[in-house]
Amino acid sequence: MIRFGINEDGNIRSPINFFRVLALLCFIGTIIANLKRKLKIIRLIKPKVMLLITKQTLFGRSVQVYKDRPSTIDDMLKKTVQTYPRQEAVVMGNYRQTYSELDQTVEQLASRMQVVSNIQKGDRVGLLLRNRPEFIHVIFACARIGAIAVPLNTRLSEEELAYMLNHASVSLLFSESSFYNTISHLNTKYQWEKTWDLIMIDGEPADTNYIDYINTPLNIDRTRVNVQEEDPLFIMFTSGTTGTPKGAIGSHTGVIHSAINYREVLQEKEKVRTLIAVPLFHVTGLIGQMFYMVLIGGTSVLMKKYQTEPFIKALTEENITFLFNVPTIYVMMMSHPLFNEQPYPYLRTIAYGGAPISKATIAQLRELLPGIKLHNAYGATETSSPTTIMPVEYDDKKLSSVGLPVPVGDIKIVDEAGEDLSDGEVGELLIKGPMVVQGYWKNKEADKKSFDKGYWKSGDMAYKDEDDFIYIMDRKKDMINRGGEKIFSAEVESVLYGHPSVLEAAIVGIPDKLFGEQVKAYVVTRDNVKSNEEEIKRFLKERIADYKVPQYVDFVQELPRNPGGKVLKNKLVQMHG
Repeated sequence: MIRFGINEDGNIRSPINFFRVLALLCFIGTIIANLKRKLKIIRLIKPKVMLLITKQTLFGRSVQVYKDRPSTIDDMLKKTVQTYPRQEAVVMGNYRQTYSELDQTVEQLASRMQVVSNIQKGDRVGLLLRNRPEFIHVIFACARIGAIAVPLNTRLSEEELAYMLNHASVSLLFSESSFYNTISHLNTKYQWEKTWDLIMIDGEPADTNYIDYINTPLNIDRTRVNVQEEDPLFIMFTSGTTGTPKGAIGSHTGVIHSAINYREVLQEKEKVRTLIAVPLFHVTGLIGQMFYMVLIGGTSVLMKKYQTEPFIKALTEENITFLFNVPTIYVMMMSHPLFNEQPYPYLRTIAYGGAPISKATIAQLRELLPGIKLHNAYGATETSSPTTIMPVEYDDKKLSSVGLPVPVGDIKIVDEAGEDLSDGEVGELLIKGPMVVQGYWKNKEADKKSFDKGYWKSGDMAYKDEDDFIYIMDRKKDMINRGGEKIFSAEVESVLYGHPSVLEAAIVGIPDKLFGEQVKAYVVTRDNVKSNEEEIKRFLKERIADYKVPQYVDFVQELPRNPGGKVLKNKLVQMHG
């Protein structure tokens, strides 16, 4: 029997045994503490999910994957069609389509794309479309025949649009008639690397040209294509603020894993209905809502674009249960007089991302929608939507976090030398997993800069706490260096959102001869609430270090954003002049 330092006769026993036992107990205690912490995190996500994960090599990277998953997007659709044939899949106004009908339309369109337009596996198909059923039809038709969809931002300049069409060598383009003049002008102005056919769709859910195309009689059946999980599904051009846009190559398996990540973390019940007001040409609308709905047999209710009053009415009229938007939309929604005039008995889950959300907005959501589940989410085009999601249960002390890494995600935070940092230390966030894109279309240089040993370098500065919750501080390139003092815009913005007059805010660094950079705030105030520069500065001086307080405060009507809702800070810097 081991005695802790003392023999039976009262003499001191060998101290070596005592210290060995003490060290062993400390070691065991550390293991138990770490195990308890990990088990707590696993419980927050979902106990059974850990049993469904294994290792696999995808795109030359060893990653965690879900064992039980569809092999392709078309396989995912067919499984849902088999399970929920009569469930509404796509709704827009009076247009209502079940999963069985969606499958038939996809087959009809896929056959015409292959037989009439000669679209082969690997060919690129452009979509210059706002939110509408045909967008969904084209995406799934591409997936069925192995073509690569190229969703295009409908707000692109002619030069940007021409570059993307040329760079992707598009063979077929589906476009709304409102863009006809733009496309005609492009055809007279630019030389195309590859000629492409054009299918026009009107502003309504269907157009004569499109209907003629999809109903073209066929003399032969289409060829069945062997599509693999690592095959490209889409090329989605990043909304890069500088340089040439990069085409991120999303895969079938990447989108499938992202959809499953949402399912496992959000833990939604059956009969989920989402209202898609963000663009389908962005990963939030396309993957975080539409593809996620298809995986679980939910319904996608489409809005061509966000408008507050129709949005609020649709929540009740369409029995919406799940929303996913930038925080600004929720602020505008709750500020509208109509919002308090009706109940929302079906709405149970709200996700948000793309921009910081204030504690005041969270408190208001909880007050007006009691029992609602709130999930912050963080992701990018390159991660096929989610990298982190707030779990169903979390402490309010975590409200400023973007959540835990998705179950199959591998995240690390590194310093400038690429060395791993400890909890609480701010560094660049690196991400690996099956949802990460395989690279950029015809851009080896970007691949070399953006990927390191299987990890995608996000360019975001972040840290993780002792429970593995992730906190985004700033874009690496947006971090402000004021006379050697590093200032993270997210920290200042978070405090600024606490001011009662502030609806939206953005912090940027602007050139300064003395300090190199100075802090500037752009502020959007709430309706009928006024403020001034001195009041904003005084508010901040009471709450943050003096060197972080903005030297300049400008009040603007709105902040410039990309289609995903992220503030374009380079434009704000340019606005300073």
